[in-house]
Amino acid sequence: MIEVQHLTKRYGRVTAVDDVSFRVERGEILGFLGPNGAGKTTTMRILTGYIPATEGKAIVAGFDVFDQPIEAKRRTGYLPETPPLYPDMSVAEYLNFVASIKGVPANEKRQRIQQVMVKTRIDDVANRLCSKLSKGYRQRVGLAQSIIHNPDVLILDEPTAGLDPKQIIETRQLIKQLAGDHTIILSTHILPEVSQTCQRVVIINKGRVVAVDTPDNLTARLRGSETMYIQVDANGLDASGALRRVPGVSRVVESDRREPAVGYEVESERGHDVRRELARIVVSSGWGLLELRPMRMSLEDIFLSLTTDEMPTPAAEPAAGETVHA
Repeated sequence: MIEVQHLTKRYGRVTAVDDVSFRVERGEILGFLGPNGAGKTTTMRILTGYIPATEGKAIVAGFDVFDQPIEAKRRTGYLPETPPLYPDMSVAEYLNFVASIKGVPANEKRQRIQQVMVKTRIDDVANRLCSKLSKGYRQRVGLAQSIIHNPDVLILDEPTAGLDPKQIIETRQLIKQLAGDHTIILSTHILPEVSQTCQRVVIINKGRVVAVDTPDNLTARLRGSETMYIQVDANGLDASGALRRVPGVSRVVESDRREPAVGYEVESERGHDVRRELARIVVSSGWGLLELRPMRMSLEDIFLSLTTDEMPTPAAEPAAGETVHA
């Protein structure tokens, strides 16, 4: 549904986007992550036809955004970071105006406006001037205008900016509901939002793509091995030697001590599930097995490790997937 091929954008001697390539399948939600100045907004503006690329190709809903810009724009909904509202219009007037310029048939406009207002929970402010709206309501009106013409593709830049916690949850749910009928690129600095909303992630840094994968697969790729956390009550003994003897275990490191319990990080070779043997050796030794769980990097750790030179310490969470896509 969206295909970006070797996209490059230069401003004089400055290269904002450098040979970026990725695909978004029909009905998918793709998270687009990167630090400030990484090239996210520039890429999204190219995809929406707002600015041209210096080199490369971008295809949206089957149309080249450079060679067939009108057709591509008809099939694209865009929510920029600052919603493009007209302050002197009421919400209903603004959506009616947007529906007209986006080609919604006259006999469908009233119904379509009502549907998107209910869907984005702004029907209670339909007659209020846009200038009188809170930031949260302005954001939701911006989301409503992006879907008013039922586009194939949605490009959302920080869609939950300025929303309160309840509104953030509602907006995330709405975005999930829109997937399937719409293909979505979601740019955000809120990393938990990606893990809760997106199926895949593109991480961009200094204008270049540094990773394209699911959050779970990124975790597996960056760890390079399987790691378990095990907490043992060994009656004051050092259990690390026994744990090292488990077939497939490559490294055991004490991670914390809360007498009488001691926690260990146990690394194993890729593809070796050592949980059963770890549990067996602890129990057969007469020790207490207090905790046994996989360890993984958080999305924040992944982001930092790919955009900085430092590799953070992983956090203990549920197991990650194993399939790796470069």
